Amino acid sequence: MILDQILTSNKANTEKSFEAVKNSEKATRSIVKAMSWRLVGTIDTVLISWIITGQIKTALSIGMIEVVTKMLLYFFHERVWNLVKWGKQ
Repeated sequence: MILDQILTSNKANTEKSFEAVKNSEKATRSIVKAMSWRLVGTIDTVLISWIITGQIKTALSIGMIEVVTKMLLYFFHERVWNLVKWGKQ
């Protein structure tokens, strides 16, 4: 049954499905995902920095810088991958 659907799908259905998937994740969703992941990542960075330096002030400074840069990088990374057709149905 699944194989039959794969073999009989036409280009119009494939393009329509791709458009639906491509547009399924909005920019605001990517922003919220980026923020939640960066919270986890920043806590990790601050803890590692604190362990290495032994100074909480330095660790927090490192964490505050990386939270901004990595959130922006993640957002643009997500938006680019949302345009990639590979691996989508």
